[in-house]
Amino acid sequence: MRKLYYLLFFIFFWSGIQAQESTGFFGKIIDSKTQNPIPFVVVSVQNTSLMQVTDKEGKFVFEGVSSGAILVLVHSQGYKDALYPLEITAGKMVDLGNISLQDDQSLDLQSSIITLMDSDFNDENSSSESTSGLLQSSRDAFLQAAAFNWGQARFRVRGLDSEHSTMMINGVTMNKVYDGRPQWGEWGGLNDALRNQEFTLGTAPSDYTFGGILGTQEINTRASIYRPGTRITFSGTNTNYNWRSMATHASGMSKKGWAYVVSAGKRWAQEGYFEGTNYDSNSFFVSLEKKLGSQHALNLTTFYTPNFRAKNSPNTAEVTQLTNPRYNSYWGFQDGKKRNAREKTIEEPIFMLNHYFKVNDKTNWNTSVFYQIGTTANSTIDYQNANSPDPTYYRKMPSYYSSLYAPDQGEFSGAFTPDLENADKSKAAFLANPQLDWRSLYLANQTPILDGNGNITGYEPARSKYVLYEDQVQAETGAVTTNVSSSLSENIFMNAGASFKKMKSNNSQVLVDLLGGSYFDDIDAFYDGNQSQSDLNNPNRQIGVGDKYGYNFNFFANVLEAFTQFKFSYNKIDFYLAQQFSSTSYQREGLYKNGIYETNSFGKSDNVSFENFGFKGGLSFKISGKQVIVLNAAHATKAPTLRNTFANARLNNTIVNDIESETNSSIDASYVYRSPKLKARVTAYFSKLSNATQISFFYAEGIFDDGAGFLNTDAFVSQTLTQLNKKNIGAELSLEYQLTQTIKTTFAAAVGQYTFDNDPKVTLTNDAVATPENNAPIFDFGKASLKNYKQAGMPQRAYSLGMEYRDPKYWWISANVNYLTNTYIDVSPILRTGIFYKNPASGFNFPEATEERAAQLLQQEKFDPVTLLNIIGGKSWIIYGKNVGVFASINNVLNTTYKTGGYEQARNANFRQVNQDISSGTPSFGPKYFYGYGRTYFVNLYINL
Repeated sequence: MRKLYYLLFFIFFWSGIQAQESTGFFGKIIDSKTQNPIPFVVVSVQNTSLMQVTDKEGKFVFEGVSSGAILVLVHSQGYKDALYPLEITAGKMVDLGNISLQDDQSLDLQSSIITLMDSDFNDENSSSESTSGLLQSSRDAFLQAAAFNWGQARFRVRGLDSEHSTMMINGVTMNKVYDGRPQWGEWGGLNDALRNQEFTLGTAPSDYTFGGILGTQEINTRASIYRPGTRITFSGTNTNYNWRSMATHASGMSKKGWAYVVSAGKRWAQEGYFEGTNYDSNSFFVSLEKKLGSQHALNLTTFYTPNFRAKNSPNTAEVTQLTNPRYNSYWGFQDGKKRNAREKTIEEPIFMLNHYFKVNDKTNWNTSVFYQIGTTANSTIDYQNANSPDPTYYRKMPSYYSSLYAPDQGEFSGAFTPDLENADKSKAAFLANPQLDWRSLYLANQTPILDGNGNITGYEPARSKYVLYEDQVQAETGAVTTNVSSSLSENIFMNAGASFKKMKSNNSQVLVDLLGGSYFDDIDAFYDGNQSQSDLNNPNRQIGVGDKYGYNFNFFANVLEAFTQFKFSYNKIDFYLAQQFSSTSYQREGLYKNGIYETNSFGKSDNVSFENFGFKGGLSFKISGKQVIVLNAAHATKAPTLRNTFANARLNNTIVNDIESETNSSIDASYVYRSPKLKARVTAYFSKLSNATQISFFYAEGIFDDGAGFLNTDAFVSQTLTQLNKKNIGAELSLEYQLTQTIKTTFAAAVGQYTFDNDPKVTLTNDAVATPENNAPIFDFGKASLKNYKQAGMPQRAYSLGMEYRDPKYWWISANVNYLTNTYIDVSPILRTGIFYKNPASGFNFPEATEERAAQLLQQEKFDPVTLLNIIGGKSWIIYGKNVGVFASINNVLNTTYKTGGYEQARNANFRQVNQDISSGTPSFGPKYFYGYGRTYFVNLYINL
């Protein structure tokens, strides 16, 4: 009996010592308004590997924490991050009590920039694109400014477009094989359903993929991780749409192991900010999870977001001066309603099945199966043996007459002979009817019916001279992805993954409206004989609505990728190493035997393949719990996109000569400081993009040398740039300071210099001189002098200063002023080749083509800087136990007019034509510009049930 007393005494004594020696902290996370516990909140000790996720009751416990001062970071999607200083004493467990998290209402900010990214600027020979959609999940003050304040001016982080990022949903890469970019419209309008996001900037490590040099964004739609409840949202705005409604319900995990999320939304407008831009979008989302024991779970996700939007035109300065910056030449009245000729439609449902396998406490193995099918279509007007329907066509504008020159006098330019009378008449005619004339198109397609007296009694359909067609891409994509993450030891973590993607797309021209006519000829009216035929296997077809014509081909693509990544975490330093391998293959299959390329258009092309490797690494040196220095570096090769692999895929199987993989290198260094009052980051970066390929199409006058045997010096050409290098260097600054408990100020700055780093090779394909013997009429124009020209379509410098007041009674207001500068126009490479100086009539250089004048003509246009003032605010209430809130923003309060991008027209392709056009004072082929939004608003009302 005495031995039993001794044993019990020893057990209780030892337990007491253990309890006294426990060192750490514990607490509970709750919602600041409802006071309900929040599960699945990430709680971590900053600049350490210590991390936990709260349980169903919102509780967490950290034991074995080293004594001293630490910072506790609390993070959960939909809430504002919280950072708390804490002093840990050896042998004590600190009770943090209830930690309240506030809703992050900025997530409700409607980012009109999303639609800018999805606009087809490349269709207009401009590569301008914003990367703002990649930044929605970030909390960094700099990246918030880039997304919400600078995005409206098409700011691109580090001067890189989204082709250099990796966008993922449930571990599956969503970047399109065709152009390497995500198509945001495929999941638009699902803001509430897609809030569970992780973002890494630059080449920082991602648990899901090797990634691009811009960054990686992963969206997780696993049903069990959503906060249970229902959210209903209604919004109004005057940007690309006017109204938005959305409802989302998450069930949470049931006792039987089921969880589901459903979401539906709609966005619509009869007319958006720019004239004639109607909009209609529907969004549907379902995620269903079944838990299979303690180790396995299956999750089925599907979303379908059919959307339609009308486009707005880029305009010359002449057109804008005669109208206004919101003018859009793509629409006109038909039967009293506005109708836009250029519309984009996306209908591509997505299905994903994910298997989550918890192998053990240290290893997780997730596998995804992905399938997508659908159509993307872009409409425009086609015409034969008729005048251009474009109301801004150059021959209809005053500048056509006011910039006239007499014919050349031998080797010398003719005299300046403006026709001011006809210029005034043209101006009056344009102002009287500045829009697309649908009625005249219908009348041109019909024959009048006359009575016995010769009076018109009606009209009957005839052969259409004008039709509306769509460039359609019907794509089918399947992918399998697997990813393993494992804690190999206390300090070493491993990520490994592999994926295989297979894509087939049919690309064709589809007639959608005969515009009152009875049929349309499937020919190219610019050519004669066999060359005019779209398909020699079915010549002289008369087509109707729904028929394919013009071009019809398939693309095939296979992409295999694999990566491994090892992360090492220690007290003072973390570092990682990652590597990637990819194999990519492309092929074209022509379904038409084109009359221009009768020996090189029908059937399958050669298979073109690329094998690529990538390596990256980085380290974080922890100066203290508040300070860290971060270094990242990467070097990788990358397959050219499918779009840039075939020189003219619509017509033939020709592969770009000597095409090779691109090479991308990047390095960045950051100093990060985070305390409860001050959060700061300073980053310097350098990126080199080498050996890129870029293809564009345009009509050029005076481009070919008549002395070499070409009767026509004008041509519609395909331009290919190869061996193109770019250099991006710059710095980022992010500051956030809590002046008081209710007032916070922020400052962000981006200072970059993004230039072309060499003189790329330029080749042109002239379809007009193709023959059965010469099925690749490619002309080498040498090198374009692009080195040190600025990359276009984005501000290279941006600054933002903001102030926010957040009241304890759950209302807040903030304002920020933004200054954006160093935005440049997209230059024409062909104007910077040696052919620019050559007279096509003689083959000799123009006598007036001096270096001084050429430098003036070819100087890259720099846009005026712009200052944008934005005001944002919100308020939330608890009404009958329900959380109700309103959020509102006004962007560009001062209603500033500014250019966001533009491009030089390449129609005038030699020195004399450009010199005459500009010297006239009213250029007929001046640059075309895109304009940003003026004053816009967004109001959002939500209720959480």
